[in-house]
Amino acid sequence: MKLDIKFIPSNGGKVSAKPFYATAGSAGMDLSACLDEPVLIKKGEIKIIPTGIAIALEDSNYAAFIYARSGLACKKGICLANSVGVIDSDYRGELKCALINLGQEDFVVNHGDRIAQLVISPVKQVELSVCEDLDETKRGSGGFGSTGV
Repeated sequence: MKLDIKFIPSNGGKVSAKPFYATAGSAGMDLSACLDEPVLIKKGEIKIIPTGIAIALEDSNYAAFIYARSGLACKKGICLANSVGVIDSDYRGELKCALINLGQEDFVVNHGDRIAQLVISPVKQVELSVCEDLDETKRGSGGFGSTGV
Protein backbone atom coordinates (compact mmCIF):
# COMPACT_ATOMS: atom_id res chain seq x y z
CA MET A 1 0.00 0.00 0.00
CA LYS A 2 1.23 3.48 -0.81
CA LEU A 3 1.05 6.33 1.72
CA ASP A 4 1.49 9.85 0.37
CA ILE A 5 3.07 12.31 2.80
CA LYS A 6 3.45 16.07 2.58
CA PHE A 7 6.02 17.98 4.60
CA ILE A 8 4.68 21.02 6.46
CA PRO A 9 7.57 23.22 7.61
CA SER A 10 7.42 24.82 11.06
CA ASN A 11 6.92 28.58 11.27
CA GLY A 12 10.71 28.91 11.31
CA GLY A 13 11.08 26.72 8.23
CA LYS A 14 12.29 23.53 9.92
CA VAL A 15 11.24 20.29 8.23
CA SER A 16 10.39 17.06 9.99
CA ALA A 17 12.16 13.77 9.53
CA LYS A 18 10.41 11.36 7.18
CA PRO A 19 8.51 8.71 9.20
CA PHE A 20 10.33 5.40 9.18
CA TYR A 21 10.14 1.81 10.36
CA ALA A 22 12.96 1.30 12.90
CA THR A 23 13.29 -2.41 12.05
CA ALA A 24 12.11 -4.77 9.33
CA GLY A 25 9.50 -6.17 11.75
CA SER A 26 8.18 -2.83 13.03
CA ALA A 27 4.41 -2.40 12.89
CA GLY A 28 4.61 1.37 13.34
CA MET A 29 6.60 4.15 11.76
CA ASP A 30 8.32 6.56 14.13
CA LEU A 31 6.98 10.12 14.03
CA SER A 32 9.26 13.02 14.92
CA ALA A 33 8.60 16.42 16.46
CA CYS A 34 8.80 19.40 14.10
CA LEU A 35 9.65 22.35 16.35
CA ASP A 36 11.32 25.74 16.05
CA GLU A 37 12.40 25.56 19.69
CA PRO A 38 12.30 22.97 22.48
CA VAL A 39 8.95 22.43 24.24
CA LEU A 40 8.86 21.82 28.00
CA ILE A 41 6.12 19.46 29.20
CA LYS A 42 5.82 19.80 32.97
CA LYS A 43 4.61 16.94 35.17
CA GLY A 44 0.88 16.46 34.57
CA GLU A 45 0.83 18.85 31.61
CA ILE A 46 -0.41 18.25 28.06
CA LYS A 47 1.20 19.86 25.03
CA ILE A 48 0.28 19.53 21.35
CA ILE A 49 3.41 18.65 19.39
CA PRO A 50 3.37 19.03 15.58
CA THR A 51 4.99 16.35 13.41
CA GLY A 52 5.42 18.49 10.31
CA ILE A 53 3.69 16.00 8.03
CA ALA A 54 0.26 15.39 6.54
CA ILE A 55 -0.76 12.09 4.95
CA ALA A 56 -3.19 10.84 2.32
CA LEU A 57 -4.45 7.29 2.65
CA GLU A 58 -5.38 5.98 -0.79
CA ASP A 59 -8.14 3.67 0.44
CA SER A 60 -11.08 4.51 2.73
CA ASN A 61 -10.93 0.95 4.10
CA TYR A 62 -7.81 1.98 6.06
CA ALA A 63 -7.10 4.47 8.81
CA ALA A 64 -3.92 5.65 10.49
CA PHE A 65 -3.49 5.32 14.23
CA ILE A 66 -0.98 7.23 16.37
CA TYR A 67 0.32 5.32 19.38
CA ALA A 68 2.76 6.20 22.16
CA ARG A 69 6.33 5.00 21.85
CA SER A 70 6.76 2.35 24.52
CA GLY A 71 10.23 3.53 25.56
CA LEU A 72 9.04 7.09 26.21
CA ALA A 73 5.95 5.86 28.04
CA CYS A 74 7.73 3.32 30.26
CA LYS A 75 10.94 5.23 30.95
CA LYS A 76 9.74 8.86 31.00
CA GLY A 77 5.95 8.69 31.41
CA ILE A 78 5.36 10.49 28.10
CA CYS A 79 2.12 9.20 26.59
CA LEU A 80 -0.63 10.35 24.28
CA ALA A 81 -3.32 12.26 26.16
CA ASN A 82 -6.04 10.59 24.07
CA SER A 83 -4.38 7.13 24.29
CA VAL A 84 -4.62 6.57 20.52
CA GLY A 85 -4.99 9.16 17.80
CA VAL A 86 -7.31 8.12 14.99
CA ILE A 87 -6.56 9.62 11.57
CA ASP A 88 -9.48 9.15 9.19
CA SER A 89 -8.78 8.34 5.54
CA ASP A 90 -10.16 11.71 4.40
CA TYR A 91 -8.14 13.91 6.84
CA ARG A 92 -5.43 15.96 5.11
CA GLY A 93 -4.20 18.25 7.90
CA GLU A 94 -0.96 18.09 9.82
CA LEU A 95 -0.55 15.17 12.21
CA LYS A 96 -0.13 16.44 15.76
CA CYS A 97 0.39 14.54 18.98
CA ALA A 98 -1.19 15.53 22.29
CA LEU A 99 1.56 14.42 24.65
CA ILE A 100 0.96 14.17 28.41
CA ASN A 101 3.69 13.92 30.99
CA LEU A 102 2.73 11.25 33.54
CA GLY A 103 6.32 10.94 34.69
CA GLN A 104 8.09 12.15 37.82
CA GLU A 105 10.13 14.86 36.06
CA ASP A 106 9.56 17.62 33.54
CA PHE A 107 10.36 16.55 29.98
CA VAL A 108 11.75 18.52 27.04
CA VAL A 109 10.81 17.69 23.45
CA ASN A 110 13.34 18.83 20.85
CA HIS A 111 13.06 19.17 17.09
CA GLY A 112 13.56 15.74 15.53
CA ASP A 113 12.80 13.73 18.69
CA ARG A 114 10.81 10.57 17.97
CA ILE A 115 7.57 11.18 19.88
CA ALA A 116 5.02 8.62 18.65
CA GLN A 117 4.42 5.90 16.10
CA LEU A 118 2.06 5.68 13.15
CA VAL A 119 0.30 2.42 12.32
CA ILE A 120 -1.87 1.88 9.23
CA SER A 121 -4.69 -0.62 9.79
CA PRO A 122 -7.82 -1.79 7.98
CA VAL A 123 -11.14 -0.48 9.26
CA LYS A 124 -14.71 -1.34 8.45
CA GLN A 125 -17.77 0.84 8.74
CA VAL A 126 -20.82 -1.09 9.88
CA GLU A 127 -24.56 -0.85 9.40
CA LEU A 128 -26.31 -0.40 12.75
CA SER A 129 -29.35 -2.51 13.51
CA VAL A 130 -31.37 -1.47 16.56
CA CYS A 131 -32.86 -4.43 18.42
CA GLU A 132 -34.69 -5.19 21.67
CA ASP A 133 -32.42 -8.05 22.77
CA LEU A 134 -28.94 -9.35 22.00
CA ASP A 135 -28.01 -13.00 21.71
CA GLU A 136 -26.85 -14.70 24.92
CA THR A 137 -23.20 -15.67 25.50
CA LYS A 138 -21.40 -17.46 28.33
CA ARG A 139 -19.79 -14.17 29.41
CA GLY A 140 -22.97 -12.12 29.13
CA SER A 141 -22.62 -8.60 30.48
CA GLY A 142 -19.66 -9.39 32.75
CA GLY A 143 -16.88 -6.85 32.36
CA PHE A 144 -14.00 -5.18 34.19
CA GLY A 145 -12.31 -8.27 35.57
CA SER A 146 -15.21 -10.70 35.26
CA THR A 147 -12.93 -13.26 33.58
CA GLY A 148 -10.15 -12.91 36.16
CA VAL A 149 -7.48 -10.42 37.14
